[in-house]
Parts: sequence; C-alpha cells; structure tokens
Amino acid sequence: MRDYLEFEKPIRELEEKIEKLAAANSGKSSTQEEIRKLRGKVAQAEHELYGSLTPWQRTQLARHPQRPSTIDYINELCRGFLEFHGDRSFGDDRAIVGGFASFNDRTVMIIGHQKGKTLKERMQRNFGMPNPEGYRKALRLMRMAEKFNRPIITFIDTPGAYPGIGAEERGQAEAIAYNLLVMSRLTVPILSVVIGEGGSGGALALGVSDRVMMLEHSVYSVISPEGCAAILWDNPAKVPDAAAALKITASDLLELGVIDEIISEPLGGAHRDPKAMCERVGKVLTNQLFQLTDLSAEQLLSQRDQKYRKIGAVNGLVALT
Repeated sequence: MRDYLEFEKPIRELEEKIEKLAAANSGKSSTQEEIRKLRGKVAQAEHELYGSLTPWQRTQLARHPQRPSTIDYINELCRGFLEFHGDRSFGDDRAIVGGFASFNDRTVMIIGHQKGKTLKERMQRNFGMPNPEGYRKALRLMRMAEKFNRPIITFIDTPGAYPGIGAEERGQAEAIAYNLLVMSRLTVPILSVVIGEGGSGGALALGVSDRVMMLEHSVYSVISPEGCAAILWDNPAKVPDAAAALKITASDLLELGVIDEIISEPLGGAHRDPKAMCERVGKVLTNQLFQLTDLSAEQLLSQRDQKYRKIGAVNGLVALT
C-alpha cells in the first residue's frame, strides 16, 4: 500500500481511478483504452512533479516512512552482519545500529541511524533520535574498526540528537563533540551516506568522513525547516521558505562543497524501488572505497583535514585556518 504525500495528490487521484477501472475488470476495449490513457497521464505527471521539487517537498520525501533504512541497506548489500550493542557505560541505544559485515567480500564496520518503519518500532528506536549512549556506542565501534584496520561506512538518517533532559544530563553535547574530534583523526577510510534526514549535530556525529554522499531527495541541515521557521518568523507557514533558505538539498550542498557526490533515486523517491536504490548506493560505495583503499594513514588524514578546511571558504579564503 503506497503512502502518498500531500503534494502527490494529483498522482494519487489518477492511480485511484486506474485501480477502480482495473477492479471492475469489464474486459471492454474502451475500459482498457481509458486505463492506458490514465497511465500515460500518471507517467507525465510524475516526470513533471519530481523533476521540479521544492526543497520542502524534498524534505517530505526524505522523511517518507517507507524509505529504505540503514538495516535495509545492510540486508541488501552485506553478508554476515554482526551487530554490537551498548556503550560499555550506560546502556544500548536502539536509535543507532552498528557492527561488522562483509561488503564486496571485504570486512567493514557499518554504523547508522535507524528510525523504524511501524509506529511500535519507531517508538522503540526513539524515532531515530539517539541519546548520548548511542553516539558513544558508535564511537566504540569506530575505534574497534581502527584497531582491526577496517573501513567504516555510516548511514545518516535522523531528525537530530534526542533533546530530552536525561540525554542532556548524560552529556549529549559532549558525546557529539567527542565523535567529531575522534572521527577527524581516525586512520581508516570513512564513507558516509545521507539516506534520509541529516539533522544537526545528531547527523554530523556520524558524518566527519573522507567522502560524504547524499541520496537525491535527502536533506542535510543544521536545523529542521520547522525549527528555523519558528525561530526566525514564529510562523509555521514559513516552513517552505525556511527549507529554501537553508540550502539543505543535495544539489545545494554539492555546489557548496559540503558533500562529494549525489546518488540518484528512482522516479518518485527511494521508497518506490528500494532494491534499485540499494544497488545504486552499493555501486557508489564500492567506487569511493576503491579510491581510498591504497591511501596511507598520513594521506587519509591530510586529505580529510583539507576537505573540511575548504568548507566555508569565501572568495578563495578559508574561514578557519
């Protein structure tokens, strides 16, 4: 059963007409001709709609409940996934999953946010919003990958770190900041893919990588459009304007040099053909990992350092030196 977003209403109406005609199963040539015409209209409407999406519409696609998740990519692309649990300090955070797996016959460490699909699972996963123990678990696994000289692949999909009182008491900001510090100095290749939402420090804590990729309809931002609209205008009606002003889309961020590559999605979004989406992600990861494989630790660190120093450059000058 397909979940339609609000801006997909014209396509939903056409597809509902097709379903009614098909269910009637009259066998009349006139009915079949009408179905054929409607399918042509659907195809045209899809190309027109998805070819000119606004940043806010892309944000809604990035949040689609049927969008492939970290576990979906692991199951499709990897073999022998061995999940690890706990931060060895407080507990296990189910909003982040991670462990060793075989990717293209090579052992890698995979870590990612997990939102869940059903309401029950989303509640168990805290809607993909990690607590500090989630980031400390991720850090533990990254250090383990470095110890055994294994590449790291991260999948980013979170509205942001959980802002609850307990999370703050247990050091949410410190946990994120420490991840940023340690990731910048790890001596193994790190690849990150924004597969849905990349929200604030909660996303960045898994995103200080040698290569950062984004799915075509994913978003990556310091704050959500809703949060930005509330702060700047105190007006929910300004959410689409905030989404445009924030430059959160993959094309915007590639132009700004924040990411390295955009991975195209099937027409209508990744959820329309999850298997094809996983294959595309797998090909990009394979190519990017191949480029990093033969680099020494010194070369990796040097290139990573230069990569992040270039972000924020104005008129050829680097903002932070």
